[in-house]
Amino acid sequence: MSSVRKSFVGILLFAFVLVGFNAVALAQAPEVNVKIGILGPFTGGAASVGTEQLNWAKLAVEDFNAATGWSVELVEGDTALDPATAITVAESFIADSDIYGLVGPAGSQEVEAIASNLKEARLVHISSSATRTSLTQSGYDTFFRVVPTDAAQGPTDGAFIANELKATQLFVIDDQTSYSSGLVDETSTAFEAAGGTVVGRDSVKQDDTDFSTLVTKIKASNAEVIFFPGQIASQGALLATQLQEQGVTAILFGGDSFISVDDFILGAAGATEGAYVSGFAPDIHNLESQADLVARYTEKYGEFGTYGPAAYAATTVVLEAIQRAYEAGNLSREAVRDEVANTDQTLSVLGTPLSFDENGDVKNAAFYIFQVKDNQFQYIPTVTSAEATAEATPAS
Repeated sequence: MSSVRKSFVGILLFAFVLVGFNAVALAQAPEVNVKIGILGPFTGGAASVGTEQLNWAKLAVEDFNAATGWSVELVEGDTALDPATAITVAESFIADSDIYGLVGPAGSQEVEAIASNLKEARLVHISSSATRTSLTQSGYDTFFRVVPTDAAQGPTDGAFIANELKATQLFVIDDQTSYSSGLVDETSTAFEAAGGTVVGRDSVKQDDTDFSTLVTKIKASNAEVIFFPGQIASQGALLATQLQEQGVTAILFGGDSFISVDDFILGAAGATEGAYVSGFAPDIHNLESQADLVARYTEKYGEFGTYGPAAYAATTVVLEAIQRAYEAGNLSREAVRDEVANTDQTLSVLGTPLSFDENGDVKNAAFYIFQVKDNQFQYIPTVTSAEATAEATPAS
């Protein structure tokens, strides 16, 4: 492998550690305009997640520009987690010939809405949070992701609920999105395979503001655990609050979208204490290799969860691919897509190597279980989650 394909961990720019960017700086920046786009929910119910992703993408672009002397521009496209809005944003990005790659979108339903248009335009996009398994099995060769799929998350969650929480009765809820319903299906299958029984299933809408009737139904089911992988963390907090009000003691278990301290923990005023969530990325606060990066982000933007660093990783992949395509004398959307497929980072911001399989899925990805304790998400290492992930993710 040539040196231009190797990521580096070097001390650059005021002694900051810039992780993941090409070690070979260009003699001069390109004379053409270079932009990348980011699609995310910067307003609406999932704005806390989208803003975190956006801020980490901004930092990645700043780090890349500082390390290379380039002046890449990050173009923002607010989708509000709505597929129709995502289509409009994607069309505007496609029309801008200076945009060579995209980060996002955040939700699986948004990817489904825009993937065919981006494929036709040969515009690569890398999601840092869309996990529906089928997305990389539908022939969209311009779509990649830096997170694992529901095929790993479902077995992880189902096995943990059955084997480590020792639950035998599960109530599941989806929010009528492809992400949520798909993950409910995967988790239910895994839970039943482990000997458990799904005693009820219901659906909510993302704009619902009262779950009291649903809570009554859950209470009557005698479920020991409630699995709700919604995309709006504040809805998880609302459900927990109304469960507490009706005296329901079943454990609440959410998906990765609930990893929001403000919306899920603080917004519930204690009602989510003891709840569990599964996340597609580690908490990089605990990674020694990323200590300087964590400090720089925190100083500039404040606290963060697990969504942002994955967006930094996705942004880095796009930027490095653009750089390699330019250095090879072929800065085009098609060439950038091919270079994304060739990604081979020794160490990403997530503390692991980063490369993709032939479908665009990240190799050796893992899901992580967290529990709400003392107003924080604390990582819970488990054997069953590790085994489920290993079975569902491709080997390197």
